Amino acid sequence: MTNTLNNAGPVTLKERLQSSRIIVAPGVYDALSASLAEQAGFDTVYLSGASLAYTKLGRPDIGLMSLTEVNDTLAHIRERSDISIVVDCDTGFGNALNVMRSVRLLERSGANAIQLEDQTYPKRCGHLRGKTLVSQGEMVGKIKAALDARLSDQTLIIGRTDAIATEGIEGALARAQAYYEAGADVIFVEGIRSSEQIDQVMSQFKGKIPVMANMVEGGDTPLQDAATLQTMGFSMVIFPGALVRAFTYMASKFFSTLKTDGTTNNFRNQMLDFKQLNDYLGTQSMLELGQQYEDRSR
Repeated sequence: MTNTLNNAGPVTLKERLQSSRIIVAPGVYDALSASLAEQAGFDTVYLSGASLAYTKLGRPDIGLMSLTEVNDTLAHIRERSDISIVVDCDTGFGNALNVMRSVRLLERSGANAIQLEDQTYPKRCGHLRGKTLVSQGEMVGKIKAALDARLSDQTLIIGRTDAIATEGIEGALARAQAYYEAGADVIFVEGIRSSEQIDQVMSQFKGKIPVMANMVEGGDTPLQDAATLQTMGFSMVIFPGALVRAFTYMASKFFSTLKTDGTTNNFRNQMLDFKQLNDYLGTQSMLELGQQYEDRSR
């Protein structure tokens, strides 16, 4: 998987994380949303477990998704797009052996980075209350298992800790340090609550390993723009559920309009028409491609 940075030639996600420029990865949940992000100019997306639960199941992010469902979605995105994909692998869907299987499947389906967290299974959204964690030692074992399972060191393993909510910032830093020492390629301290906590994270990890930020509208971490996060020292920022929140807001208005008016005509200026959507999807070019293989003897 390659992309271009500053017209300096193709580079991998791993190489881009060593750049001073922060990577902005919007959350996606299917091939269409990923292709829209790519069209908008993003070179990296985040396949969000929360967004998958919201859209596929119409349910909250409380550990209901399976590895197969995540992997199938990843495969559809990869078939549609060459964009870099960071995959939310939750807890690895079990113990260290489950982690190894998860990493193998996701890597083969096109993941460029795989995020693992230290919650118990089933997990819950990092900004919900009532989380419980596995031991630090168990999570270290999972990270080592993930590193052993991957085929290429270009497939990054992200070590996430949710310990701020249960053990405070000191506990979270201790866990993040252990995951760094275990060999994680990126560190993700979830649920940071203040600029002081950001300073603590950066004083320990800045310059040693890329650090990821998570922006959740209405969540525990104060919203910051990418440029500000870059100056703080973050190498990547994800906006995992933002698209679903925007879509849900829009769709609610759409259905309300349709119910009231009995027509979609009053919503036309906020939607694509039939031709516009097919133009975006490349329908005509695909039909023309298929014609090249038709049996012309009939």
